[in-house]
Amino acid sequence: MMARFAVLVASFLASGPALAQNMNAEAARRFVTGKLFAFRCVDGSGGSGRIYADGSVIGKIQSNGLEPERPVWLPPGTLRVNGNLVCASLKGLSFEPCFNLTRTGERSFRGSVNGMDLIAYCDFTSPTSVAGVGRRTR
Repeated sequence: MMARFAVLVASFLASGPALAQNMNAEAARRFVTGKLFAFRCVDGSGGSGRIYADGSVIGKIQSNGLEPERPVWLPPGTLRVNGNLVCASLKGLSFEPCFNLTRTGERSFRGSVNGMDLIAYCDFTSPTSVAGVGRRTR
């Protein structure tokens, strides 16, 4: 469960592969900090959440796509920069997972556990607004 949760934390992101670009830790911080992202993982898990500048996370998770969503709060310092990667310090996990973040669109990215890109990843998308309604133009 903690390993799956580590994948979910990665990183909280609709364009084609032409926009796909790896983000270093600083670019990832600018892209995700403070924004709401919905996510779906390769194992069927999903949810939504927001990553804050202090490395804390607040959101909700649905473990396998079948269970009810439950709230999640991770304290400040949970996510931090380690070199060019974003890593997570999670209580009860015997290792500190680090993540590769690849921007896939203007409001989306893929987060994967470093070294496990094809089997442990989540796709994150930021809605156009919290209410699900497009932005108003003046």
